[in-house]
Amino acid sequence: MIEARHLRVLHAVARTGSFSAAARELGCTQPAVSQQMKALEKAVDTPLVVRSGREMQLSEAGRVLLKHANGILAGLSAAEEEVAAIAGLRAGRVRLVSFPTASSTLVPRSVAQVRAAHPGVRVSLVEAEPPQALAMLRGGECEVALAFRYPDSQGGLSLPSPHATLREARAEAALEAAATAAANDWSELVVRPLLDDPLVGLVPAGHPLAGRGEGEPVDLAELAREQWIAGCPQCRGHLVELCTDAGFAPAIEFATDDYPAVVGLVGAGLGVAVLPGLALESVRHPGVVAVPVRVASGEPARREVVALTLPDLAGVPAVELMLDQLAAAAAAR
Repeated sequence: MIEARHLRVLHAVARTGSFSAAARELGCTQPAVSQQMKALEKAVDTPLVVRSGREMQLSEAGRVLLKHANGILAGLSAAEEEVAAIAGLRAGRVRLVSFPTASSTLVPRSVAQVRAAHPGVRVSLVEAEPPQALAMLRGGECEVALAFRYPDSQGGLSLPSPHATLREARAEAALEAAATAAANDWSELVVRPLLDDPLVGLVPAGHPLAGRGEGEPVDLAELAREQWIAGCPQCRGHLVELCTDAGFAPAIEFATDDYPAVVGLVGAGLGVAVLPGLALESVRHPGVVAVPVRVASGEPARREVVALTLPDLAGVPAVELMLDQLAAAAAAR
């Protein structure tokens, strides 16, 4: 088998004209050069050098091999330089997949920090909800995926029909639980916890619950008779779950995936809503009051926000840097 070290010796012999000169150039002994040349000739089963007086010259086979060796050695050198650049964060690529509220809060700061410290590292972003983001990560379409899940959730994603009964809402939530179990499975992935994102109740400024004491949580059961505005599909599913656990099916009159639209509808007095806290960092409305939400268990409602990557990618310098900067952006909030 031809090895790169054999080709380097051949290149040195051709350039210097002798084994001893090649040895000095390569920083080894003359017998070592002779041994490498013999091994190379054995691998190709033909002589590669001939003696001409005091000099060594390449045979016809040696000249043919040298022509190809030059390209191979140049390619190896370029590969070594590129790998060294990636290892030293002078180069590299991270494809990031994020859900919208993280894209507007955690991602900008973290990507800016990566680019400022290491301009050669390229970071790209596409948006996807967690089930799709995890599929993209496992399918090799990205290196880092931002995702979330609800620690108290059974995994429901669907929205019950308007004015659905409590029994119907529970049935729909149970069906969706099995369908999304795989999407919420983070086993065999490297998980970097980022933050606990509280779920916040939104009520119009004139609503009776808007005057609650600062920080006093609202039990969802207190909103059982309200008209509801639903957010994104993932949030709607968890809303249904929380409400059914609290003993009622939410009467959802308005459904929109746009968080500013949700806030605007609440501000117009058309209903109440529950949104992730991250969503409110970039959306404000003077006619909306945010109140903490307490679930049926008595605990604050929240979701876990994490960054995920594959075990084989966790040690890649650019990926490790991206995970560190996402964690720093979350800690700085």
